[in-house]
Amino acid sequence: MPAAQTLVAGCKVNLTLAITGLRPDGYHELDTLFLPLPEPHDVLTVQPGAPGSGLALTCSTPGLAGPSNTVAKAYAAFARAAGAAPDLAVRLDKGIPSGAGLGGGSADAAALLLYLNSLAGERALAPGALAAVAAGVGADVPFFLYNRPARGQGVGERLTPADPGLDGLFLLLLCPREAVNTGWAYRAWDGLPPARKTPPPAVKDFLTWASAGDKRSPCFFRACLWNSFENAVFPAHPGLRGIKEDLFRRGACGACLSGSGASILGLFRERDQAERAAEAFSREGVTSFVHQT
Repeated sequence: MPAAQTLVAGCKVNLTLAITGLRPDGYHELDTLFLPLPEPHDVLTVQPGAPGSGLALTCSTPGLAGPSNTVAKAYAAFARAAGAAPDLAVRLDKGIPSGAGLGGGSADAAALLLYLNSLAGERALAPGALAAVAAGVGADVPFFLYNRPARGQGVGERLTPADPGLDGLFLLLLCPREAVNTGWAYRAWDGLPPARKTPPPAVKDFLTWASAGDKRSPCFFRACLWNSFENAVFPAHPGLRGIKEDLFRRGACGACLSGSGASILGLFRERDQAERAAEAFSREGVTSFVHQT
């Protein structure tokens, strides 16, 4: 294996996310539209480990390098599935904030799984088998193996290629200092009255249209960009609701929470409009990233 290898793990946003039900096993059924983004990103620096050491993981964030880290889980899961894994020393430098709904841990796990599979030779797993290992590590990990726009169903692991129709638009990703715990967000959603759990009809239309790649269909982003978690998260985090409202005031044609939060995305028709909004949010202490879609 190479003396050292740098793996860059980007993030994702959910252009829309509908929680469609609660399964008997306690997991929630989702219907969501994933979009991968290159920034913010994490970096994994991988080097050969001492013989017999397995995985030696260190992290730029104190306390994050334990066995519950998704990188450690991915290593153990791959070793079980393939029958072996090389001894590795991995340094994880976090650039994707935690509690942001951007899938940083899942992206890290996917990056390591792909790297391990590239080294496995005859033990390498077929794509379907690797995706099954990824799903066992975390619901969003299979998406990061795919790493293209996709509709996610089930718990997010059933993926269908999608075309969200964002050509010519600019996406402003905002990462406030707040963090939202995903487990808490699901419990808060569970406690909502039924009327506050039902997605608008435009959301289902958008998901169907995007996964069919039907560019003839109209796409009204203000109605389509919707997230089930907002009705649960915004009452407890009114500052996040304020950021979404500010995005519209600053010219966004659509905006929503990503994942369970706390990051929020906005779509703009003009680059300079997105960049002016990014500068304004940055002055208010909100980390901002502008992406051309």
